[in-house]
Amino acid sequence: MLVQALWIAVAYVLGSVPWGLVIAKTFCGIDPRTDGSRSTGATNVSRLCGFGWGVATLLCDVLKGALPVWAALAINPSPVFVSLTGLACVLGHVFSCFMKFKGGKAVATSIGVFLPLAFWQLLIAAALCLLVIWRSGYVSLGSLTLVAALPLLLLLSGIWSWLPLSLCLLALVVWKHRENIARLRAGTEKSWLKSKS
Repeated sequence: MLVQALWIAVAYVLGSVPWGLVIAKTFCGIDPRTDGSRSTGATNVSRLCGFGWGVATLLCDVLKGALPVWAALAINPSPVFVSLTGLACVLGHVFSCFMKFKGGKAVATSIGVFLPLAFWQLLIAAALCLLVIWRSGYVSLGSLTLVAALPLLLLLSGIWSWLPLSLCLLALVVWKHRENIARLRAGTEKSWLKSKS
């Protein structure tokens, strides 16, 4: 029990590492918290530093969700313990202890959390996400599509163990995207299609 509690705490700390900030400041000399959308996420880093650095940020944020969950499955595959580990990773990303309990919008780390738990369902949700981004140009809308589709795909697949975790992450991502949702409704959200044109 002590080992599991310690691992959940470790997962929070690992999730708290602000890779977008580290990458942007180290390689581009830019603080993403003060420019662009003022987010340390992959989308803002990509806009400020270039697509490659955005991809690097995305991969790091995915891995900081995936690796602790993989380890948790090896320690004890109990759905409660694994779900708490995954939730701790995402909460660390959103409320980072290294950034005065501020952070990203939870999407990439949520993807990482579900990578070892429901790979095929996640893959379909990610494909829907990319399709929405491609058709609309809105990364935020694609992100919301991904986290909304995942619980439905788990239900359709009969995978109940990770459903509570997926619903918690859905609620967290929607809350973190509340300003994006308001801009989408107002028609003022930034679009990749508009920026390219």
